[in-house]
Amino acid sequence: MTSPSPLTGVTGILRPFKEYLQSLGLSPGDQIVYYGCVGTCTPFVELLAIAVRGLHLEQVYVPLLDEGKAKKLYEVPDAGMQVSSEPAVLNPRVLVIMGGLAMPYMPVTKEQVRDLSVRHNNAKLAGVCFQNMFEKAGWLDTVKFDLLINAMIEPVTVTRREH
Repeated sequence: MTSPSPLTGVTGILRPFKEYLQSLGLSPGDQIVYYGCVGTCTPFVELLAIAVRGLHLEQVYVPLLDEGKAKKLYEVPDAGMQVSSEPAVLNPRVLVIMGGLAMPYMPVTKEQVRDLSVRHNNAKLAGVCFQNMFEKAGWLDTVKFDLLINAMIEPVTVTRREH
């Protein structure tokens, strides 16, 4: 893995992700499978998916690690990428593990993610997290990411006008 470079903002997440997928020489129709938490990870999955829509890959969302619930992602005009109700058959070239899975109280272990990557042994493994979540959860000693994107969301400012 190369050393981190100083990227910022949303493009600092999306551009390296797209460049990584492009570097793999994927063909149209090859499958990217995102694994994440329902509700909190899905907006980020949809953001990653919209960034790579021009690569014409099949994109799939899996809640937690429950592959029986895999759903296809589609581009919706004037809205972006969205998870559909259409089930997907998995044949991934790239697995994308979202950092929400490593948060406390999630029913997912680093060993389960490691085993997932072994089961899909021809697939590359990417991780996308915020605030060093994979490191804080102790996953990096067990899960060997081919690409790891770690974004920071600090500081957050809130301005509220009183009425």
